Amino acid sequence: MKKIILVTGGCRSGKSRFALDYATCHFANRLYLATGQALDEEMKERIKGHQRERGQDWRTVEESLDIAKIITGEAQRIDVILIDCITMWISNMLLRDMPEEEIMHSVGALAEKIRKPLCSFILVTNEVGGGIVPENRLARRFRDLVGLTNQKLAACADEVYWLVAGIPIKIK
Repeated sequence: MKKIILVTGGCRSGKSRFALDYATCHFANRLYLATGQALDEEMKERIKGHQRERGQDWRTVEESLDIAKIITGEAQRIDVILIDCITMWISNMLLRDMPEEEIMHSVGALAEKIRKPLCSFILVTNEVGGGIVPENRLARRFRDLVGLTNQKLAACADEVYWLVAGIPIKIK
């Protein structure tokens, strides 16, 4: 049975590790859809670390904006697509000065793709709304858009896991 799984939590809470382990245990033919961009040396090193962690058993596609296009091209020939991460995807769109309506249209397109899945999906995202109200407009827009996106994707999901200190808690 095809599943949609949303994995959320704070930064460095163990979300990606949990998602990788889950996919490795439950699916044979796996695709890792990376939304991060190596725009500086620190991010390049992070990406290399994630690649080493995944190993050779994963096929990786990097796409910072049009993830629905990748899903369309890959979903019929794969068991699971792990998207890591939704939060970075939203950030990428914001940094391209995309209007909020266009960003939410892209989120809606993703939700439509996963609602009628041709394969299973594991979506990794950050819970960014648990802190103080950000002091600048861009940070508030980011927090709001990620919160709305997480709600929309969680509504589509069969299972939702929240990670705290590396411990997964099933909340749906």
